[in-house]
Amino acid sequence: MQPTQPLNLGMFSNEKQLVDAIFLHASVGILITNDRGEIVLANPFTQALFGYDDGELNGRKIEILIPSRYHHKHVHHREAFSNHMQNRPMGLGMDLYGVRKDGSEFPVEVSLCHYRNDDNNLVIAFINNITIRKKAEEEIRRLNDELEDKVEQRTFELKETMTKLEESTEELAKSLNKEKELNELKSRFVSLASHEFRTPLSTILSSTILLQKYTTTEEQSKRQKHTERIVSSVNGLTEILNDFLSVGKIEEGKIAVKPTTFTITRLINGIIEELKTIQKPGQQITYAHEGAETLVMDPTLLKHIVVNLLSNAIKFSPENATIAINSTLTDKQFILSVQDQGIGISKEDQAHLFERFFRASNASNIDGTGLGLHIVAKYAELMNGVISCNSIVDHGTTFTLVFTF
Repeated sequence: MQPTQPLNLGMFSNEKQLVDAIFLHASVGILITNDRGEIVLANPFTQALFGYDDGELNGRKIEILIPSRYHHKHVHHREAFSNHMQNRPMGLGMDLYGVRKDGSEFPVEVSLCHYRNDDNNLVIAFINNITIRKKAEEEIRRLNDELEDKVEQRTFELKETMTKLEESTEELAKSLNKEKELNELKSRFVSLASHEFRTPLSTILSSTILLQKYTTTEEQSKRQKHTERIVSSVNGLTEILNDFLSVGKIEEGKIAVKPTTFTITRLINGIIEELKTIQKPGQQITYAHEGAETLVMDPTLLKHIVVNLLSNAIKFSPENATIAINSTLTDKQFILSVQDQGIGISKEDQAHLFERFFRASNASNIDGTGLGLHIVAKYAELMNGVISCNSIVDHGTTFTLVFTF
């Protein structure tokens, strides 16, 4: 950068000529007013800026160049400035407007300074038309707003994408867990099937071999005995397979509840009669009912529940034990309970009683799939019911179902 050259005033014959040159040819509006707010001088740039002819502004109040809506405030500000004159540079952040002779408005930037001439207090105003700058600022604001909108939209889209990604991740995790559960289910099925199927299949095989040996009429009773063993084993296998099929349908949501009207006492008494063939010597099943006997539910699902609970009560109760089934029907609820005098269930085991394949720790030596109570709980849930268990080890168990209408 070249050093600043000293100001050469030799081209001007005197100071007045220099001032006149600045005043007349400046590319900024220069306006001089007295302490009454009257325009004393306006340079050509100011006159052209506001659309007035030469000398037309002289003697007019400065408010003629200000929009009328600001007149009252401006008079107050002007008087305050006259009482406490202090130079005010441009760019103090105030939005000011000038008004042309034709009434059109435009944004301006004004700086003020005071000057005392003899006994006169004068104010010199430098006026810039900042229309282009305001348009540029407005364009920048518009672009910033547009950018902010785009950023906001992009942020929203990213949030949506993240939400969808999280949902997809969650769904994938669920699918993986479901697949893992399915694989575990298959593994447990194979393990259980190999164990539970072995005994009845061995019974069927041995009984079939023995049947071939009993060929005479006198040996009919022996043939009958082995035939019954085969039938019993086949029924046992059928029950196991039915349990697996039921669990599969439940998991797939393929169990449809079909409510119909039926007599509850007739249904339960019929089940008790059917289960007499599996009762141990001396076992008794008692049944008591309170309330109306006509019920609207799915009789097939309810029968499966009762058969399972009674079968378990028979299986886990000793000979000569009494098994009690009770039912109560009101306007709002149907309550069913099955009480046995069996081996009971520990508190620890009760917490897992309705899980798939769960076997109580004291029932490992008794045949079972661990699916029955799981199916019972799911069937009850499908019919707006809940099941609970109250049990003491070696004293028996009571299962209670409450169906709400």
